[in-house]
Amino acid sequence: MPDSCAAVGCSSERNAETKSRGITFHRFPKDMTLRTQWERAVKRRGFVASERSLLCSEHFKADDFDRTGQIVRLRHGVEPSVFSFSSNLQKVQPRTTRNSRKTEEIPAAVPPQPLCEAKPQSNVDHSYALPASPVALKARLNAALARVESLEHARRNCMIRERRAKKNLDALLEELKETNLINEELRQRLEGDSGPDLSVAMSPALSP
Repeated sequence: MPDSCAAVGCSSERNAETKSRGITFHRFPKDMTLRTQWERAVKRRGFVASERSLLCSEHFKADDFDRTGQIVRLRHGVEPSVFSFSSNLQKVQPRTTRNSRKTEEIPAAVPPQPLCEAKPQSNVDHSYALPASPVALKARLNAALARVESLEHARRNCMIRERRAKKNLDALLEELKETNLINEELRQRLEGDSGPDLSVAMSPALSP
């Protein structure tokens, strides 16, 4: 289950969609005093933050963040102050993000809308994703089977060529032995040699 923001009315979840929008998530501080202040700011009756409780960056002002490093961090001691509660809980404070400008444009008679509006996560196109069509899936399966069959055929051909080369070598060594151009000891040595070493080992026996 993905991590989600603990703020009332906020449905932001930690996923690719919120990441693409630049929304970051921050755990409740370990300092109990500051942690209690965060819990009160959320204004959820009886809420006690756990080790996995998070607030998204939509509930902090722009100057609450330290963006000097590769990771966006909250400055020490900051408190969440941007929420979209009903009028009897808390007045919406000025925002500095893109969503804040949309909220400010809403007429005063219209109740404030939640700042963190959940959007369905778009399908991300990965090369390893299965095709949606059964026909396309079957085509990819047939292509994979054809590739396996081709590799198996190539492996069998290599084995046949290897056996044929060894058979020819054995016949040549036997012929050299019968014509007294090679003795049994040298023949056994040649059979144990491979590649370029074979021609080097044979050169003394075949020299005039």
